[in-house]
Amino acid sequence: MVAPLPPTTELPALYRAVLDGVAALERRGDRAVATTIRRQAIAAYGSSWDDRHRERLATLLVRAQRELARPDARPERPLERRLAPAIDR
Repeated sequence: MVAPLPPTTELPALYRAVLDGVAALERRGDRAVATTIRRQAIAAYGSSWDDRHRERLATLLVRAQRELARPDARPERPLERRLAPAIDR
């Protein structure tokens, strides 16, 4: 029987995946949901690195993915850099 990986090996990648989902939600314009998920992820990641918090991050990742997959969701907007127009002098 193979022993499960300790939470310390999985938490950083799991946290990064949640933040990637949050970024996609923000690009799509779902800022309220993104903010809620981000705050909960920060709280879980900043707490003890144990199985309970690993499960919390996994749940948040599923939530972000579910929000992104909603059929009524707006399409994701591409990132654009807007530069201030040059002022003629």
